[in-house]
This record gives sequence, structure tokens and C-alpha cells, in this order.
Amino acid sequence: MRLFLSVLVLTIAVSNGFTSTNRLFRKDESSVRFASVMEEAPSMNRPTTKAPVFDEVCETTGVTLTRFMNEVAILNPEIAEITTLFGAIDTACKAISNLVKRSQLPSSETLGYQGEVNVQGEDQKKLDVITNDLLKRALRFTGRLGVLASEEEDEPVDMIGNAVTDSEEIVIDEGEKYVAVFDPLDGSSNVDAGIPTGTIIGIYEHDECCEIDYDCIDEEDCTEQEAQCLANTLQPGTNLVASAYCLYSSSTFLALTLGNGVYIFTLDETIGEFVLSKPNVKIPDDCKIYSFNEANLENWDEPMYKVVKGWREGTGKSGERFSSRYIGSMVGDVHRTLLYGGVFGYPADTKNPNGKLRLLYEGAPMSFIMEQAGGLSTTCRERVMECVPEYVHQRIPIVMGSKNAVQEIIDAYAESDSA
Repeated sequence: MRLFLSVLVLTIAVSNGFTSTNRLFRKDESSVRFASVMEEAPSMNRPTTKAPVFDEVCETTGVTLTRFMNEVAILNPEIAEITTLFGAIDTACKAISNLVKRSQLPSSETLGYQGEVNVQGEDQKKLDVITNDLLKRALRFTGRLGVLASEEEDEPVDMIGNAVTDSEEIVIDEGEKYVAVFDPLDGSSNVDAGIPTGTIIGIYEHDECCEIDYDCIDEEDCTEQEAQCLANTLQPGTNLVASAYCLYSSSTFLALTLGNGVYIFTLDETIGEFVLSKPNVKIPDDCKIYSFNEANLENWDEPMYKVVKGWREGTGKSGERFSSRYIGSMVGDVHRTLLYGGVFGYPADTKNPNGKLRLLYEGAPMSFIMEQAGGLSTTCRERVMECVPEYVHQRIPIVMGSKNAVQEIIDAYAESDSA
């Protein structure tokens, strides 16, 4: 009898630990998994993926990133292998989060400069180099990557070479399915002051027609073949399979999109798992916040200057007076913009006529996330997602955020160009 009562109590306790999630996820009473599809999804060069909806969720652990990706793989078998990549991203973001938190301790040797300059001419911080190597190795060991491009690498690198050395030799391996591009520690110049930083990641499909003849003798021919394969990284944002960013701040957040909405996970340090905290995020269409470096105001194009001046004075299209909120870390500023609405941008100016943010591993991945949340992202004259990179570290002007405010900038440039 005692055994029966013990089993009964345990059963009740376990069942009470799970709850139906009607208010957050469930859309069909008869279905455990419901493949939702975004309405009016931005145009992409890939078919729209199906997003999972969860019938019941453990109140203790919630929906973990692992469970979420498992459900995605079941609904979208054609991208099932991407779950392995997100397992690596999950681990890398946790490790980087710990590095950033411990960087202020006297025993830590991660602050300060490495003494080297990256391909953009920027002084590399020690954390830039450490986090780049950490993320590169985490992705390499999945066995799913063919080519990788990073802000801290002079050129795209292989995922198959010798991980023990610092060799920049490029090797392409047949059969690898994905191409990854990333900025390992966005906003690293702020890390010494404890200001939020982040990691940005974009994932493309690898060109299956890319073949290297390992027996080729002529070095020039081999280099040409490698160059053709490395062109896998030079794809427009409309080819993206997935994008994600990790934000290291008051909590550690991981936001991702697979082409059907944006999902934000928060790291629960008590169980060591990313837990879904904000499903299907939608940015407000209207806003009263802008995030620009106003020190460059006088150097902006005239249409940009006039629009922002109108926002500051309350004479813009909305008639609302805007407030300025600027962190100086793209991930931090975009994260706030997604949640509260607003406009984030680093437009062209006389000092940086081509903008300052990198198209491949900052602009396109973050634009993918912004568009999937219902916002817009533009160079002021064209959609960022449709820009095809000419080289890995290409810079472009970027403005993204709430639909109506960004459209006001697009219209201002169109009017100016037609005058």
C-alpha cells in the first residue's frame, strides 16, 4: 500500500511540473506539434521553414534550446543537421559568457590588447582572439562546416585543417554542408568597462558543386579552385539558413531565426541550459527611440540628417519626439530595439562613406533577424539582405528597426535621389 501511495504522489508531482502552454505556443488543440508559418514573410531564396509549437512544457526547465532544435529537425528534416551546429553555438556562447564575466578579475589575463591588428586595421583585444578561436573550434568539431569567415580572420578558413596550429592555410573538404560567418565578440572595445557585448552568427548552405582536386600539381590551378569554393562565403543574406546572436549582459541571451520568426532564449545558470523566454518576437511598427552615434551627425548625408533632426524635434512623419539610446555595441542596441521598438543604425558619413559595419557577418545576419521579427533593414537605398558581398570584410551603411520609422528614411533618400 505504501509503495502504491508513493508512486501515486510521484506521478502527481511530475504531472504538476508540466503545463499546457496555450498562452505562448499552442495553436491547435488536437496537435502536439503545429507547424506555424509566418504571414507576409520577407522574400528569401529558400523555402520557409516550419516552427514548432509546444503542447506541454516543464515548469522547472521550460523549453530548452536542445528541445527546440530537436522539434525543428523533426518538422524540417532537410535542415536536421543544423541542430548539431546550434549545439556548438550553445556551448560556445556559454563559454564566452563565462570568459566575459571573469575578464574583470585580477587573475584573468583576458583584458587588454593582443598586440596585433586585424585585417580591418583594428587593434585586436585578447578576448577577440580567444573568443574567435573558441567559436571556430566549437563549429569545426561538428563536422558540418566546409568554410568559415570571421571578423578576426584575414580570409575565410577551413574547418578541416590542423586545429593545433595557427596556420592560415585554406583547405576545403567535400561533403560539408554549411558555411558559417561570425563576429566572435561584437563591442569588444567596451568589455573593459563591463558594457554589454555579443556574438553574431550567420549560417549558409555550402555549395555541393564545390570540388577540389587534391592531386592537382599546378599551384595556380589549385588556388583558383579554392577561390571558387571560398566564394561560398560571398552570398547575399537572402541565402541564409539561420542567424543568431548571443548577448552577454544582465543575463546571457541567445536569439535565433531559421526563417520563420525570432525566438529568444535566456541562459538559466542553475541548470546550465538556454530556455525559451520570448517566442516569436515581433518588433513594434512605430517607435520613439533611435540608436545612432550622434557625434557623426554633421557628417551624415542630408536626407539622414533631416530625418533624425525631425525625430529629435518631433516634426517627423509620426509627430512624436524621439529619445536617443545608444550603447555602442550592435548586439546590445539591436536587442533593445527588437524588444521595445526603435531604429538602430550606422549610416554612411564623410569619414566612412561606405559605412562601418561589415555586411557579411554583422549586417546580413542581424538583418535576417530584424526582418523575421517584422522590421526593416536597409542601406538607405537598398535592402541589406539583397546585397551581395564582393569581398569578405566589405562594409556597408545600415539602418534597421521598426517598419514605419525605417521606411521614413528610405522615402527621404528616394525623394532626394529623384530631385
